[in-house]
Amino acid sequence: MFKIVKKRFLNDAKTICLFEIEAPLVAKHAQAGQFVIFRLDEQGERTPVSVAGWDREKGTVTVMVQNAGHSTAMLHTVEEGDYITDFVGPLGKATEMEGLKKVAVVGGGVGCAIAYPIAKEMHERGIEVDMIAGFRSKDFVILEDEMKAASTNLIMGTDDGSYARKAFTTELLKEQLEAGVKYDRVIAIGPGLMMKFLAEVTRPYGIPTIVSLNPIMVDGTGMCGCCRVMVGGETKFACVDGPDFDAHQVDFDLLIKRGAFYNDFEQEANKHICKMTGGTRSNG
Repeated sequence: MFKIVKKRFLNDAKTICLFEIEAPLVAKHAQAGQFVIFRLDEQGERTPVSVAGWDREKGTVTVMVQNAGHSTAMLHTVEEGDYITDFVGPLGKATEMEGLKKVAVVGGGVGCAIAYPIAKEMHERGIEVDMIAGFRSKDFVILEDEMKAASTNLIMGTDDGSYARKAFTTELLKEQLEAGVKYDRVIAIGPGLMMKFLAEVTRPYGIPTIVSLNPIMVDGTGMCGCCRVMVGGETKFACVDGPDFDAHQVDFDLLIKRGAFYNDFEQEANKHICKMTGGTRSNG
């Protein structure tokens, strides 16, 4: 059992919640770019979430979880002092940082929760980091102060212009490149479509571009094959070969198509009426 020692919502819309979880063995080995799989109880589904931070002395790991489905919605109801059944990790490969001097780390929406610890570790290593963060609107902005402290420059935009500039992350990155800013690498984390177009922004400049992928995943060990992605014409498994991959080699169209595989099922599940209570099950 793993204790929730801290919980707080990160945005006004209360769609993303931070949890600090007591897990000494995971905290001992966690690195930026890796993930864990949690299970609320013995009947719960296995749900992957990225590691957002750790405290090796306290033995705790921080995750930031978006209310995007039944299990994540249920996790949002767990309170400080409560316990969850499983918290397995760290899984996947850590983000490579050796030899880098200047990097753009791009986060879209909840992807900023994954991008932030990567930017923070790079910044602490003395790497110059431009953090580019995009959100749907002001209500969905998260971690602004933390990202500012973890980067040399923080560049923000919102889709509707309700906060910061009205601009997509692709526009913000393109402006930097057109202004002559030179990056050793661009790291992008967010929705599949955002990462696809960011890869096309950097391709003409020949800038190595890394994306962190989050396909459908079950066991986290490469055995089930659910998280397979096509990279450079070869099948890779995000849980053991990634989650970081060369953006210019990823088949984003297949990634997006496979990610939407259960959309109809989830919509139907949202309409389910409980025969005992008469209520509608909310999947977030």
